[in-house]
Amino acid sequence: MARMYRVLGFICLLIALMAYAGHMIEFSILFFVQAAAFVFLGYLKFTERTYVMMFWGYMIVAFIGFSYWSVFVYDNPF
Repeated sequence: MARMYRVLGFICLLIALMAYAGHMIEFSILFFVQAAAFVFLGYLKFTERTYVMMFWGYMIVAFIGFSYWSVFVYDNPF
């Protein structure tokens, strides 16, 4: 399971580099931070249950943050 966190970090790094190349600086910084956090957590020796619980917590926070941003912050052009 720890290896999957390193894979998630690599995928976040790729997304951050593509966002940086596309001049989306804030978006790329967010994914650089996520990549660093995933790689850091990937090298810690947690149990599989701990990794799963951390991932569920991450998904809940990400969903709430995305929902808040898309409803209250995003200026819909339609």
